[in-house]
Amino acid sequence: MTNIQPTPDVQVADAVKGNWVDTIAPAATRPYLRLSRADRPIGTWLLLLPCWWGLTLAMVHDQTVTWHDAWIAIGCAAGAWLMRGAGCTWNDISDRNIDGQVERTRSRPIPSGQVSVRGAVIWMCAQALIAFGILLTFHINAILLGILALLPVAVYPFAKRFTWWPQVFLGLAFNWGALLAWTAHTGTLGAPAVALYLAGIAWTLFYDTIYAHQDTEDDALIGVKSTARLFGTNTAPWLRRFLMATVGLMGIAVIFSALPNASVLAMVLALAGPWAMGWHMAWQLRGLDIEDPAKCLQLFRANRDTGMIPLVFFCLALLV
Repeated sequence: MTNIQPTPDVQVADAVKGNWVDTIAPAATRPYLRLSRADRPIGTWLLLLPCWWGLTLAMVHDQTVTWHDAWIAIGCAAGAWLMRGAGCTWNDISDRNIDGQVERTRSRPIPSGQVSVRGAVIWMCAQALIAFGILLTFHINAILLGILALLPVAVYPFAKRFTWWPQVFLGLAFNWGALLAWTAHTGTLGAPAVALYLAGIAWTLFYDTIYAHQDTEDDALIGVKSTARLFGTNTAPWLRRFLMATVGLMGIAVIFSALPNASVLAMVLALAGPWAMGWHMAWQLRGLDIEDPAKCLQLFRANRDTGMIPLVFFCLALLV
C-alpha cells in the first residue's frame, strides 16, 4: 500500500500570532487563506484605505451622499480583500523560487509545499472573478479603471528584478482605489483624485521601505533590489521626504476637492487629516531601527492607523 503524505500545515513566519486562519479556519482552507494573506490583514487595510479616501473626498467635492455610496464603500472593502488575495497569490507564484531562499518567506504556502502552483493559479482566478463581479456594479468608467489596474498588479512581482524602486510599482497598484472610488462616485476621474493617488504612492514608499528592511541581508545574497537596500543607512532622510510628499500631495487633493462646494470649516477639518497623518508618520520615524526586523514589522503594521487618520477627518468634513 502506498503511503499518502499529508500536506504540511505550516504557519507563515510573519503572520499575526493567534490569527483566525491558524486557529479556527478549517484545515483544508488554511493554505489558500495564507496565500491570500488572510493571516496578515494589514495589506488589505493598506489597499482599502485609499479607496475610502477617494470616496469620502469625492463626497466632500460635490457635497452629495447617496445609498449607492454605502455600496461603493462595502464593495471596495470586499474587492480589496479579494484583489489583495489574488495579487498576493500572483506574487507568490511569481516569487516561488525566491521565497524559498529568504528566511521570512520560505514558510509561505508554495515554497513550503502546502499549495501547488496549479492550485494557486485556480485560487487566484477564483478571487479575481468574484472581485470583477463586484466591480461590474460600479460606474462604467470605474469598471474601466479597475481593469486597467491589472497592469501594475501584474508587473509588481517582477519589479525587484529590474529596478531599485519596486516600491513605486507597489504604490501604483495599492493606491489605484483612490482613482477608482472617486470615479465610482462622480462618474469621472478628477484632478484631486490624481493628487490623492500620488500621495498614496509616497505613503507606500514610506511604509514599504520600512517593511523591506526586514529582508535586506537575504535580498543582497540573492540579488533582489529594494529601496531599503538602495537607501541603506540613509533611509531616514528619504522617509522624511516621502512623509512631506504624502502630506503635501494629500493637502492639495483636499483643497481642490473642497474648493467648489464645501464650507471653510469642512476644508479645515479635511486638511487636518494629512496634517495628523504626517505626525503619525513622524512618530514612526522616531522609533525606527532598520537593524531590528521586529521593530520594522511593528511600524509597518502601524500604518493601518496612519491611513485611518485622514479618513476620520474626511468623514468629519462631510458632517459639517
